[in-house]
Amino acid sequence: MSCGEPHETDCSEVLDHLYEFLDREMPDADCTKFEHHFEECSPCLEKYGLEQAVKKLVKRCCGQDDVPTDLRSKVMGRIELIRSGQTVPEHDVTATQVTPQES
Repeated sequence: MSCGEPHETDCSEVLDHLYEFLDREMPDADCTKFEHHFEECSPCLEKYGLEQAVKKLVKRCCGQDDVPTDLRSKVMGRIELIRSGQTVPEHDVTATQVTPQES
């Protein structure tokens, strides 16, 4: 996705790292670049707002569930494989069953 306008930081870079920005898992300098991009690019700002709303909804609905410690690394690994264009077998992540912890 791109708005068609030239930007210091390309739309594809912003969208590829949107969750890192949302989770504040990137250096402050990169966060500043992304914030500047959102100021001048309404399609990316809209996508950011949508993803931020989804993240808040998930947190509100699922925030108390304990997640197995290795699940995040498996999911992130799969995302990286997909980003790099590699084929990912279906069983990589789905083999790990997440069951809610009793209160």
